[in-house]
Amino acid sequence: MSATILIADDEPNILLSLEFLMQREGYRVLVARDGQQALDTILQQRPDLVLLDVMMPIKTGFDVCQAVREHDELAGIRILMLTAKGRDTDMAKGLALGANDYMTKPFSTRELVDKVRSLLGAQP
Repeated sequence: MSATILIADDEPNILLSLEFLMQREGYRVLVARDGQQALDTILQQRPDLVLLDVMMPIKTGFDVCQAVREHDELAGIRILMLTAKGRDTDMAKGLALGANDYMTKPFSTRELVDKVRSLLGAQP
């Protein structure tokens, strides 16, 4: 059974390209276009990994990450935060809220695929 990845980003071009990339790698992909939709999808679908943009409408990626980490039953969900905010304080905040890792945009697709495989234990 392939791992499920939720891609949460409000930028349509990024959403499409990441969806294509992750499907090509063999993952089942869900998408969310704002933070509330991301949180709702996480609660309903329980993806294995969330690629979570920080700056989104309704709820930020930080809000979503914090909400997920407040639910013990969601502890196994891996969160990789993706953002244009590359300041050390932003990265520290994401990690402090429970993100498993953090990547700043722009990033190479190869680097992202490697990070996803690492977080999921290499299982497509």
